[in-house]
Amino acid sequence: MFFPPAVIVHGLADARAAVAPGRPVTLLSAPGAGLYAGSLWWRALIDAVRRADTPDILDCADGSGLALAALRAGVPRLVLWPSAPGWAEVAEIAGTLGGVVLTEAPPALDLAQRGAARRLADWLDRPT
Repeated sequence: MFFPPAVIVHGLADARAAVAPGRPVTLLSAPGAGLYAGSLWWRALIDAVRRADTPDILDCADGSGLALAALRAGVPRLVLWPSAPGWAEVAEIAGTLGGVVLTEAPPALDLAQRGAARRLADWLDRPT
């Protein structure tokens, strides 16, 4: 599955910064954010910066139940570790809803890293 370059966002300011250049981008939550921030937070964040060409992925780590809750909340793209209980069932349910469950996050620029904002345009322009 193809996604534009991914950028890890930790909040609304990061999400706005990631979409500001106007280039294709995949908004990716921090590792395990589905466990501590939840799918409703993620949906609200994405809805605040939504562009039609901006896919987003919520990382649920090993939280199968939270991954299912995210699917019910309308979050179609998830990261769920392959060792998570019921991974295959979660992936099957996601597929029936038109979503996808990844076993690992794509390579991403983490906007929490020092200097990441300066590297954002180059990251988004790199070949994928």
